[in-house]
Amino acid sequence: MARPDLLVACVLRPLRSSKLEIGSATRTRFQIYPIEMQGQNSSPCSPSTINVCRGGRQREEEATPSEKFSRERLKDQITNMEGTVFTPSLEGMKHVKSESGVILTKPFLDACKQILPVLDKFGGAMAVVKSDIGGNITRLENKFNSDPSKFENLYSMVQVEVEDKTTKSSSSCANGLLWLTRAMDFLVELFRNLQEHQDWTMSQVCTDSYSKTLKKWHGWLASSSFTVAMKIAPDRKKFMEVISGSGDINADMEKFCSAFSPLLTENHKYLASVGLDDMKAS
Repeated sequence: MARPDLLVACVLRPLRSSKLEIGSATRTRFQIYPIEMQGQNSSPCSPSTINVCRGGRQREEEATPSEKFSRERLKDQITNMEGTVFTPSLEGMKHVKSESGVILTKPFLDACKQILPVLDKFGGAMAVVKSDIGGNITRLENKFNSDPSKFENLYSMVQVEVEDKTTKSSSSCANGLLWLTRAMDFLVELFRNLQEHQDWTMSQVCTDSYSKTLKKWHGWLASSSFTVAMKIAPDRKKFMEVISGSGDINADMEKFCSAFSPLLTENHKYLASVGLDDMKAS
């Protein structure tokens, strides 16, 4: 019988072949193995066998020193934070738009990145969601860093791909922005449910949030795997205590959802204008 914690990595996106693609963060078609089997010779996925993507420990080993430093710095900010886990992102969102009202690339990606440490508190249930978001942020950051002045505005890097007709590539920035936006839709809905449904268990919160956001873009395998993953969601009370810090967590969740939702709506409108917003996982 398959273990729930070994199915978590199937959540976000299936591959075009008989294997699975986890998120859109990389074009690599993974040979997908259980975390415990890292370094061993294992057989690849087959129609009758669902193994699991390389897990968090291996990703940690593969991270560069600067990535590890940034990750630890964000964790330290939560451990010793003033305010709540949302405080850094709320501060960052004040700078997301230019004076002319255009979404700026770096501030937007930073605001997304600053909310990632909260996913650590979910444990394995959100490991792949965090990996997918982080991977797409990195993809877009790399493009931005290649020419900061040219790609100062978030949609400029996608517009280049629209003109080159490369938006449908699995490694495109368009694909990265699409799935980053959808994953952030899920998080916003999750935080909204935590605030509005105080009597719900964490499993109920996550399942409802998934049904309203990512589920319609996923196939049967991804949806089923997400359901299994939610069986290891953390205890709600303990989770809320961990992320509260010294601030008003419910007030900050409301502020985050209210401030971030319009940005995601704007992303969807732009992606729809270039024919990408209805693209499903293949």
